[in-house]
Amino acid sequence: MRRSNTWLRRHRLVAFFILAYAIAWASWPLYAAGLMPRMEFLPVGPLLAAVIVIALAEGRPGFRAWGRRLVRWRVGWVWYAVALLLPALLVLVTGFINIALGASAPGLADLTWNGLLMAFAVRLVNPLDGPLGEEPGFRGYALPLLQAARPPLQSAAILGVLVAIWHLPLILFNGLSLIGLPTTFVITFLYVWLFNRTGGSVLLTFLFHNSQGTFTVGSFGFTGAAGGRAELIYFAVVLAAVLATLLLDRKAWRKAPRSATAVGRFSLKMRPM
Repeated sequence: MRRSNTWLRRHRLVAFFILAYAIAWASWPLYAAGLMPRMEFLPVGPLLAAVIVIALAEGRPGFRAWGRRLVRWRVGWVWYAVALLLPALLVLVTGFINIALGASAPGLADLTWNGLLMAFAVRLVNPLDGPLGEEPGFRGYALPLLQAARPPLQSAAILGVLVAIWHLPLILFNGLSLIGLPTTFVITFLYVWLFNRTGGSVLLTFLFHNSQGTFTVGSFGFTGAAGGRAELIYFAVVLAAVLATLLLDRKAWRKAPRSATAVGRFSLKMRPM
């Protein structure tokens, strides 16, 4: 038992991602064997993976450090504005570009503030939705471990690849566009940038994720070729936003703040993936 705990403490990132994938993809073998009518993707995988690894490898000190990141709210008001409004701005720019290219947007007529606020509120408390299922794990646990041994840019690239592949069943079984994988990879850099700029606040990345999922390109109701073009435009717009942070905020990419890395006696035993 002691030997297994030692291995787990030294390979927490590996253990975390194995569990995050295994839990989220748990129904895939059953579906492939014909024992389930459909593949059920479980976004709660990263959250449960973080809880399991912390419990087995770190105990109370790990939960305390994790908990501080989850509830870190004392950040400047401008970062709350960024977290809540930037995702909507990216979508609006995408929609206006697509409309300028000749697309019609029938879905806009059905949008109401009440509907958007209700969707936002439900996503705040639903562990089977992306924000609550992913952020405590991917940004709250995996990212600080990555940044304990690597600069933010490299950490964002590694995390982006792993998070994008984690979403693969949504492409294969739920009909999401293939462009969603590179878009997920690219937008991970914005999450890392926001996380580090707020001193490691999962709360802010959670709000960003919630806003991103509430107001989407699909809200415009683009169909056919216009819908596919909108997805490509959105990818380009997100990429432009990432490049803007790289060019205009280079300091944020040189070194992560101490509060956004895994520090303490457990980090000293960590080895690279």
